[in-house]
Amino acid sequence: MVDNTTTPSSNLSSGVWQRFTETASDGTQATVLYGEDSQADAAILLLLRNNELPRIVQWGRPISHAEYLVNCLDALKPQRVSGGLDDTDWPSIIPTQAEAWTGSNRFVVRRDGIELFCCFQTVDNSIAIDNRTVSIIAIDPEHSLTLLWKCEITESGLLRQQATITNGFKGDASAPTAQAVQTSLGIVSVDKIELAYPVPEEASEILSTTGHHLRERSPQRQPFNIGRIERLSMVGRPDFDASLLLSAGIPGFGFSHGEVYSTHVGWSGNSVLSAERTTYTQGLIGGAELLVGGEMQLGKGESYTTPWVYGAYGEGLNAVAARLHGFVRAQHPNLASKPRPVILNTWEAVYFEHSFDTLKALADKAKDSGVERFVVDDGWFMHRRDDTAGLGDWQIDPAVWPQGEKSLGALAHYVHGLDMEFGLWFEPEMINPDSDTARAHPDWIMHAARNRLPMQGRSQQVMDLTNPAAYDYVFNAMDALVDSLGIDYIKWDHNKLVTEPVSPYSGLPCVHAQTEAVYRIFKTLKQHHQGLEIETCSSGGGRVDLGILSLADRIWASDCVDPVERADIQRYTSLLVPPEMIGEHIGASPAHSTMRATSQQMRMATAFFGHLGIEWDLQKQNGAALERLAQWVGAYKQNRTMFESGTVIHADSSDPSVRVDGVIAKDRSRAVVRFTQLTTSKHYPVAPIRIPGLDADEVYRVRPLQVSLDLEGLGNGQSKLGWWNEQGTILPGEFLADCGIRPPTLNPAQAVLFEIVKI
Repeated sequence: MVDNTTTPSSNLSSGVWQRFTETASDGTQATVLYGEDSQADAAILLLLRNNELPRIVQWGRPISHAEYLVNCLDALKPQRVSGGLDDTDWPSIIPTQAEAWTGSNRFVVRRDGIELFCCFQTVDNSIAIDNRTVSIIAIDPEHSLTLLWKCEITESGLLRQQATITNGFKGDASAPTAQAVQTSLGIVSVDKIELAYPVPEEASEILSTTGHHLRERSPQRQPFNIGRIERLSMVGRPDFDASLLLSAGIPGFGFSHGEVYSTHVGWSGNSVLSAERTTYTQGLIGGAELLVGGEMQLGKGESYTTPWVYGAYGEGLNAVAARLHGFVRAQHPNLASKPRPVILNTWEAVYFEHSFDTLKALADKAKDSGVERFVVDDGWFMHRRDDTAGLGDWQIDPAVWPQGEKSLGALAHYVHGLDMEFGLWFEPEMINPDSDTARAHPDWIMHAARNRLPMQGRSQQVMDLTNPAAYDYVFNAMDALVDSLGIDYIKWDHNKLVTEPVSPYSGLPCVHAQTEAVYRIFKTLKQHHQGLEIETCSSGGGRVDLGILSLADRIWASDCVDPVERADIQRYTSLLVPPEMIGEHIGASPAHSTMRATSQQMRMATAFFGHLGIEWDLQKQNGAALERLAQWVGAYKQNRTMFESGTVIHADSSDPSVRVDGVIAKDRSRAVVRFTQLTTSKHYPVAPIRIPGLDADEVYRVRPLQVSLDLEGLGNGQSKLGWWNEQGTILPGEFLADCGIRPPTLNPAQAVLFEIVKI
């Protein structure tokens, strides 16, 4: 042990990591790896005892006097208790029954069909540290398996961990007691390797999100009791009801208060998020890729690597989101160097009614409204007059787009001539059985039974991109069209749940390989066409995860553009996705998805903080509506640079009828905040709203944004609101955070914007 008169026997530093070794009171050797990024206010403490797998002892805030952390073994190792095993469970990074784990199986592998019960041991010189990442190698000598575990602290203060399992001993992995590597190892089938982070006992409330098509990411809370909570995604992608984050925190934690720990699986295929607490252990939160039986089979020397499993700690969900946003933004330097172009998407404007004259006229209206990117949605390719046919026939339909001056190429040229970018919709992973491609290549359709296709959705089946011929056809078709039309932007859709996912080409389940094929198309298209951007859309708000976000430049949050529904869809999407990557569109009234009528002001204000777009037939709008739209687009352009680098805030309120959301500049010199009155309130007028995240020591001017200055028709206050004018009022940041400011009295389904500027 270390006391105030001794120091650990080793103190090695590398990057953000320090290493200490000491002998514990029971005579075992304790090695502590302490990782800290003080600038990001993040740290993690790992403990290795003898040659056991590491344990995550603590993560969250940095700890002073790291040299004493070797004492954590004596401080925290649980005692043996009656009715239990000789060692009380104290979970490692991959707990197994060999170390007394009695919870759900987290490491499920089989050799030749027989489940293996593993006991991993670290090997000599097993720890490698490279700046922000620590890697640890362990083997199971009885079962001839090698485990490589990595843990990283990112620059934004996220933690992430990943494991690789190899059939056989890899590299220098060896042990004196291990039998020689067999000349012929049986096939190892991997079903699940689940990684997790421990959370303190006080983190006894779980927040996740659920939902369905048109109502994605609806929050739900439940107590974190003894037992297991699972959120599964088993339809080939994270689905509408998938929880972007699973968070455990102090009961009642919110956006701006309460200690909270969140986890996320960065993978676009099948996965699970879980929270588990046993009688013997503190809570664990984490997740894994879920592999279908037989999907991941490893021959001798072959490996499987899990997705990264992320952990984010913060005082409130705003702090968690800031870490995630920083990480995602670092992967997309192109977004910081190019302001997000305002988009018009043609889907709800014209649906399948494509023609040169119609879309040319719409492009003219878009240009007048300030649009910078014009995207032609579904309906341009062969036989695609509705959603029952043609999918997979990725050739321009001459019946709709004839060669010559009214071709799709001519439209792309015209759009470029208006100084707008040109985008096109694809659904590369899907195919209609009623298509030339399906008739010519029925073996390109995923199916598990010889004489039966999986249940259809939207008249679709899944294109087997693990088949090299199908992959080449899809990629080459897209690549050629990007080149010939000068496409700047792809909207990539995915509209069918992936069920019975077996490749006729390999005869094996293939969600993992299909997901990797999708990633490969994204990467290769971008390599071939510098500057090309790709939006990921999956029936709206499916497939939102850090795997696809490492490649996509934008996500479509939901097919529902009703601003009342979007208030929470966008709010909880922004826990993971930075605002400049969330497609937020101004649609029609009544909304096509809900038939709810809303004001143009509400629709424009709700779309203001994201990557602004328009999903609206501008040809049918009067001059006043178009003028207001152009004013709001102009206001967005004045603020978007701040939105693309600023900190997203959501304020807590006990009033379920109101929402307070905003973005604060990185240097906290300015903020734009939206106040939304969704329904009538229990308070009349509404209570003051607090604004978190400002500099408490600075003084700010608060005033309405010019486009929201006029409250006529929006509210029912019968006297003036003192600060709602061009001069506004001046208040300390601390006052705005602690006491707040009175918002206007609005009618239901109305929203306004105001700015806060340091003076």
